Amino acid sequence: MSDGFRILMLGGAKRVSMAHMFLRAARQLGSDAHIYSYELSETVPIAECATVITGKRFCDPDILDHLHQTVMRYGINVIIPFVDPAVGVAAAYRDRFPGSVFVPVGDRGSAEAMFDKCVSASVFESAALPVPATYHGGDITMPLIAKPRNGSASKGIEMIDNPEDLAQLPMPVDRYLIQERIDDREEISVDCYVSTIDSEMLAAVTRRRLEVIGGEASRTVTFHDPDAENLAAKTLKALGLRGAVTIQIIRDKRDGRLMLMEINPRLGGGAVCAVHAGADIPKMILQEASNQKPSRATWDSGVEITRYMQEVTFRNGILVKDEND
Repeated sequence: MSDGFRILMLGGAKRVSMAHMFLRAARQLGSDAHIYSYELSETVPIAECATVITGKRFCDPDILDHLHQTVMRYGINVIIPFVDPAVGVAAAYRDRFPGSVFVPVGDRGSAEAMFDKCVSASVFESAALPVPATYHGGDITMPLIAKPRNGSASKGIEMIDNPEDLAQLPMPVDRYLIQERIDDREEISVDCYVSTIDSEMLAAVTRRRLEVIGGEASRTVTFHDPDAENLAAKTLKALGLRGAVTIQIIRDKRDGRLMLMEINPRLGGGAVCAVHAGADIPKMILQEASNQKPSRATWDSGVEITRYMQEVTFRNGILVKDEND
């Protein structure tokens, strides 16, 4: 873009490494960039490399108006959601103010359906996509797993080994997605980018989560799995999703079956590994924001990332810069 990229991250409080990837991508495209992040507090880690804007909750009825004020004030031309509630907000903003900013997400209805596990499982089944057997009442085959239908980060999951466990769930049965539990399994994440220009899948990076903290990968490694990549491509085509998407797949080790678990229609926390492996999703986003069609990514197997804690210091609400910077 001639005036540079003005990127607004929605809920990107801890996405410091991803923000640096966007800044690097802009430099590679011969442009400057500035990162802004829309948060509930100014004292968040992203302040290390971005201007933090104190905003409203994503459920606030005035969120779109306040977001538009922010866009106009700072000259924002790219909006990227980093938390689940922000995806629908970003899509709704694009619908209300078409053409004003680039928002690399699919349509609002398709995206928000992915955040209700019961709805998304029904969508998968209707599209003839493979999923674990889902319990709808009646005869059951144990063991089962019950996931809160609107939950995230593996919170509130219950293991069901007998009818008594099912009867003693903490919430009513209809507030869970209940499926067959596959204990002997391999979990696979697929970080994808689908062109907003022509819906071509430009990246599909398969990786294993080696360590998970709070539902997010703290260690993960890429590996080539053509079957999982093909399932990801089939899924994205069937559902019409666009932009950055992370797909969770499991393989039943007993018979090799691949099944969809869930889809996150935004940049997942572990997607930084895909970028390190060669699938530069931030660069793809900025290219499309500039009406340039990115090339399909090639990427390397065996690229592992591991995360560690690092502090960002504030004194009386003001960021303290490291003297070594």
